[in-house]
Parts: sequence; C-alpha cells; structure tokens
Amino acid sequence: MAWIVLFFAGLFEVGWAVGLKYTDGFTRLGPSAFTVAAMMASLWLLAIALKTLPLGTTYAVWTGIGTLGTVVLGIVLFGESADAPRLACIGLIVAGIVGLKLVTPA
Repeated sequence: MAWIVLFFAGLFEVGWAVGLKYTDGFTRLGPSAFTVAAMMASLWLLAIALKTLPLGTTYAVWTGIGTLGTVVLGIVLFGESADAPRLACIGLIVAGIVGLKLVTPA
C-alpha cells in the first residue's frame, strides 16, 4: 500500500511542477491554487509513505517519479527536446526507480 501512496505522491509532484509553469509567477489565481493544492497533497502522501518505507528509497522514488513525469510533460506540452541522450538519461532514472522498488522490502 505504501508504494501506491508513494506513486500518487509522485504524480502530485508532477502536477505542481508543471502547474508552476502556468502560474506566471503566482500571479494567476486558478493555476496558483491548483499548484499549492498539488504541493500539499504530494507532501501529505509522501509523509504517509514514509511511515512504512525507508527515507532514502522513498525520497529517491518520489523525486524520480516527479522528474520523469515532468520531463515527459515538458516534451508533450511545451515542445522540449526529446533527443536520444536526454531520453537515455530518463531511462536511467526509470531503471533506478525500478531497482529501488525491487531491493526495498515492504
């Protein structure tokens, strides 16, 4: 269950990271409210996952999911680069997340 909670914490991290792009420096109310709510949800779920999972693993996976999702949405929504070296580096992040899941009990 903690891994599922951690996954959703990571998704909310993606939401607030991408949401920051739309806030225009927190001058737009709707996107700013969404971003702050996503931040709070992400941290709350992270705290729940930390009750069961080790700190180092939890934080690494949380930031990895956030990084992966943010890069993918940057490519899709904002036309950021999707060249081979960049995708290879993202693949390494995915491998790290999977590896930590495989070697962490709980």
